[in-house]
Amino acid sequence: MSRPLPPATAARKSDPTDEPALVKAILIGVALSFFVLFLVLPLASVFVTALGKGFAAYWEGLTNDDALSAIRLTLLIAVIAVPLNLVFGVAASWAIARFEFRGKSVLTTLIDLPFSVSPVVAGLTFLLIFGRQGPLWDFLDAHNLKIVFALPGLVLATVFVTFPFVARELIPLMQAQGSEEEEAARVLGASGWQVFTRVTLPKIKWGLLYGVILCNARAMGEFGAVSVVFGHIRGETNTLPLHVEIEYNDYHTVGAFAAASILALLALATLALKLWAEHKLAQDKAARRADAVQA
Repeated sequence: MSRPLPPATAARKSDPTDEPALVKAILIGVALSFFVLFLVLPLASVFVTALGKGFAAYWEGLTNDDALSAIRLTLLIAVIAVPLNLVFGVAASWAIARFEFRGKSVLTTLIDLPFSVSPVVAGLTFLLIFGRQGPLWDFLDAHNLKIVFALPGLVLATVFVTFPFVARELIPLMQAQGSEEEEAARVLGASGWQVFTRVTLPKIKWGLLYGVILCNARAMGEFGAVSVVFGHIRGETNTLPLHVEIEYNDYHTVGAFAAASILALLALATLALKLWAEHKLAQDKAARRADAVQA
């Protein structure tokens, strides 16, 4: 007859997720090593190189005419692209999560298209459509309209690569929440706009903010698509990532890394806002579960 196991051993054997201390230490060590190697060291090298010749050189790299123009253009593109994606994301999420219609699966698949297509291919597509060899060139040229190698082309490329972020965040959230509250509001006489602003929007606000944060970060940091349609015009079509490449290729190392430090700070700020939005979203979900249990 076998003797009973000690309590600690029995508890460890009954918990399938428990691992020996050595295995835990190895896994944590590997994770921390990758974190330091691929995140901390590159970020640190950006700031060390940017400040390597003193703060005066760093500040000059950020405040010269080309750098300021790149910063302004990057902000302008984000100000245009993010609201467009916000409107599209909310509309697409509402349609997919609340209605059944022919082509729903196709729309859902198309939303994921920028995740599966290279940004360079997307930029090349816009160049082939709106460029000199494209089918629309004669019309655009006759009306003196510039798409590629100008702000509209940069906005189109940025919108394409960023439009899944808001929709992909809201669709599962709205599907999980269901439509019972909206249906109850409509039965009580609320209009469609009242249902959206007073019922739906409060429920999705943190998920919406989370998607907007990711969309803005991608819009300001996009390189591949805009590099095809920007036209290499200094002070006019250079965004901040493109300015980094041009400065580095011209051996202006401090200027390149000074501009890169702005993108690095943007990434850190995005990470902090992302964690905050995730925390708020988790709190909102917990509060709704508690309300449902009490009801």
